Amino acid sequence: MSTGTLLAIIIPIAVVVIVIAVGASLVVRRRRLRDRFGPEYERTVEESGNRLAAERDLSAREKRHDSLDIKPLESSARDRYSREWTTVQGEFVDRPEDAVQDADLLVTSLMHERGYPTENFEQRLKDLSVEHGRTLEHYRTAHEVNSLSMKHEATTEQLRGAMVHYRALFDELLSDGGQARHARA
Repeated sequence: MSTGTLLAIIIPIAVVVIVIAVGASLVVRRRRLRDRFGPEYERTVEESGNRLAAERDLSAREKRHDSLDIKPLESSARDRYSREWTTVQGEFVDRPEDAVQDADLLVTSLMHERGYPTENFEQRLKDLSVEHGRTLEHYRTAHEVNSLSMKHEATTEQLRGAMVHYRALFDELLSDGGQARHARA
């Protein structure tokens, strides 16, 4: 066989192998991101309108999250937060709007103590999405109700729901929410 014939056979085979390898890599990456981010993966894809752009965004979130010093709580801090939650929850009967606002502040304080930056709500969502993607919708919903509450536009049922939603993220953050498997040396 001539060199030209060999090249005519080898080059298309090499191209096919490369295309298959790249495709497999994208499938593995997509599956890993879906597993890690849970419902937040689809939400980000939908908001972006472009799967590759969404996956770049999610990968950037992972990279940022890895640079944060997220740490588990000491047992004394965990106990203190549990007591504070009980107080906030008890406040709901007489002052539901105040209780929801206090729940928001308590969750934010807990995030801060764990090592999450807390200055900007949208950034908080992105940072939390890496380890807490399955409970993030609870946080969004509770935050929306809290915003209504500050304008005295939330119903008692919405406020009650917000407390339940805050509690879901609070419990996950309090119990380290999977951080033990990513503990830093």
